[in-house]
Amino acid sequence: MKMIIKAVLIFLIISIAYLILVPVAILQYGKNKIYTKVENIPNYSVAIVFGAGLKPDGTPNDMLRDRLDTAYQLYIEEKIDTFLLSGTNTSLDYSEPQAMYDYLVFTLDVDPEDIVRDFAGLRTYDTCTRAKEIWDIDRAILISQGYHLSRAIFTCNRLGIESTGYSATQYEYVNEEYYKLRELLAIHKAVLDVYILHPEYIGGKPEFDFQE
Repeated sequence: MKMIIKAVLIFLIISIAYLILVPVAILQYGKNKIYTKVENIPNYSVAIVFGAGLKPDGTPNDMLRDRLDTAYQLYIEEKIDTFLLSGTNTSLDYSEPQAMYDYLVFTLDVDPEDIVRDFAGLRTYDTCTRAKEIWDIDRAILISQGYHLSRAIFTCNRLGIESTGYSATQYEYVNEEYYKLRELLAIHKAVLDVYILHPEYIGGKPEFDFQE
């Protein structure tokens, strides 16, 4: 009986350590690859902008708008050449990549030829995998809020894209604490996906070839 109790305790200690240490390691890994000043960012051929939800009227929500504004800042500073807009596209009435495209083109006056839409970026893993496998991207800067960037950088790097990040966090968002808590669980899923599960991704022909 004592041996069983001891084994259970050891298992619990290892499990708790794993649950704590994995997110800490990923967050620290990403922290060292996130830029905080535009002037320190080297030139990139492409910025990958991750979807983050739409308002009821189909326009980018506050979080997604800030991601687009941040990427646009790099664009006008000539730090990037092309946007890869990746997100969910569940129906004709809900398309994150299309809403992102419309915002950049019709609100910020970005040249449509500098934009590529990825309509199957269902998750961060899908976005990174498709960027590598379909568009053959080897190097990119990732645009998202700070809480998400470490996982995104870890995932893209492990899938073969040399990645850094630039935070789009402009202020405190509604439900941000919930997103941060959910991110801890998402980090564990990302580790499993990258090292063990290797989920299938939706394929498709590229509409554009990125050139370094």
